[in-house]
Amino acid sequence: MELTVYLAGEIHTNWRDELEEKVKDKKLNINFVSPQTNHDLSDDIGEKILGEQPNNYFRDDAASSINNLRTTVLMQNADIVIARFGDEYKQWNTAMDATTAVNLGKPLILIRPKAHIHPLKELSNKANVVLEEVDQAVEVLEYIYK
Repeated sequence: MELTVYLAGEIHTNWRDELEEKVKDKKLNINFVSPQTNHDLSDDIGEKILGEQPNNYFRDDAASSINNLRTTVLMQNADIVIARFGDEYKQWNTAMDATTAVNLGKPLILIRPKAHIHPLKELSNKANVVLEEVDQAVEVLEYIYK
């Protein structure tokens, strides 16, 4: 069985690479997809496709439309969503992706630090599994295959 796992979450650390490498070491048959992690490409995609926009509002709107389409397609085709909240930055996109997963009925694994227990309590309650570490998420994925 091959699973597709959508990796939602902050793009400022290498947590995706770490998780993917550990899954590869365990020889699990998992395909990973994610939001666009190239920040510049994500910000510029609207103008790259639609041309120069009149101001930053329309630039962001054009990019958001295309990024949201990409995210929707990838998430709808995923078997599982893992949403990781890091220690810093306001992570609105992670919250949006995790909520979308819940609304789509996708199994959700939520990774969040202890400091985020209170602010994420409602979302945590909707997740299938709530963890604190990437290694724990790897163990959950491995358990699916046992």
